[in-house]
Amino acid sequence: MNLRQTTVLFATACLVITGCSSTKKAAATGEFKTWAQTPPMGWNSWDCYGPTVTEAEVKANADYMAANLKKHGWEYVVTDIRWYVENDKAGGYNETDPRYVIDQYGRYQPAVNRFPSAANGNGFKGLADYVHSKGLKYGIHIMRGIPKKAVQEKMPIKGTNGITADMIYSTELQCKWLKDNYTIVADKPGAQEYYNSIIEMYASWGVDFIKIDDLSAPYHEGEINLIRKAIDNCGRKIVLSTSPGETPIAAAAHVSNNANMWRMVDDVWDTWPHITHLMEVSQKWYPYIAPGTWPDCDMIPLGRISVRGERGNDRMTRLTKDEQYTLMSFFTIFKSPLFFGGDLPSNDAFTLSLLTNDEVLTMHREGTDVKQLFQKDGKIAVTSKNAKDGSVYLALINVSDTASQEVAVPLADLGLTGKATITDMWNGSGVSKKGEIVSATLKPHASVLYKLSAK
Repeated sequence: MNLRQTTVLFATACLVITGCSSTKKAAATGEFKTWAQTPPMGWNSWDCYGPTVTEAEVKANADYMAANLKKHGWEYVVTDIRWYVENDKAGGYNETDPRYVIDQYGRYQPAVNRFPSAANGNGFKGLADYVHSKGLKYGIHIMRGIPKKAVQEKMPIKGTNGITADMIYSTELQCKWLKDNYTIVADKPGAQEYYNSIIEMYASWGVDFIKIDDLSAPYHEGEINLIRKAIDNCGRKIVLSTSPGETPIAAAAHVSNNANMWRMVDDVWDTWPHITHLMEVSQKWYPYIAPGTWPDCDMIPLGRISVRGERGNDRMTRLTKDEQYTLMSFFTIFKSPLFFGGDLPSNDAFTLSLLTNDEVLTMHREGTDVKQLFQKDGKIAVTSKNAKDGSVYLALINVSDTASQEVAVPLADLGLTGKATITDMWNGSGVSKKGEIVSATLKPHASVLYKLSAK
């Protein structure tokens, strides 16, 4: 075999071997923004299973999504926190005697007793392959930083010559609510290589989405830069979600240039004050709603939640039907990523209807120029436009706790005249208007979502 033949065979082999450096292409600046041109939509295990979800439960939710939601645009299936602990518990975290699963390079691995397909060092590849076989995408949650166990045992960092985990860490700014990891000091030799090593591993598993916790409050710009660079060089299009909030508005430019989605608030659960707080905080973020980079309202705490969750007992959501409509109307017109938190196979018909209204999801996908018209006196109005057909969308919300209120917007404020037709997007019925005003009298916590079309 001559030199040219040998070179060709080597190049061909590199194209098929996962992880070969020649297959990896650094993303152009800002290319990651093309990976989520519309807000990502999927399911996340946190609200219903906390840190204890199993492979069988993830597969069951993937099966349901493929059968019932995929045709409506839902596509991500995400395994949330602490998949690397064999003996975690519901209602919090086992930090007393956690049994971590970790490889020789200080990288967490799925616990085989919960994820059997991870046996023999396969990681999440088997589960990702299963999700992909359904025409869906697979995601995982991780914590910022490097495992304490890796530091304590001075584990080597893959891709370095003699650098070990104890050389790149700091105890400063360690996560206050889960102490599995230490902070990575961004400018230390080996810091970039550690993030490269875990992101390359996730890419080899087939991961399409990574939610990274404890990045936003306080805001860890250095580690976010390491993560962004690692993803851009891993050779796979991986959506980056930073969590939890509240992301500081002062970091808006940086986060929108480095993440596909970022949390505006801490966890949103099934109580009305969580929803009103979210709508209040969101006011700062309207200017940053843009293709590929999305302010994130958090998961959707509807359906059956807390099967083995962090907050409360196994239950259907405590939000009333009016409050559920309000939550979905706000999340969709705001163009937040949509990640359902309930156990999908446990959905009732009403919950399913909230996730499969194609008029509402078209607004969520195609709406532009999202803006709040007002938020005062217990009344909120938010609008957007569909550039494809000229429609105008309008959400009217009564956040008052005690009184029914009329919430009204002049048609002129929407760029329309009295000739406009109005449709209730949740039920498809026509709506009458009062001259040049569009309005609704709403009970406390109730809302309407309208589509307005010029005649």
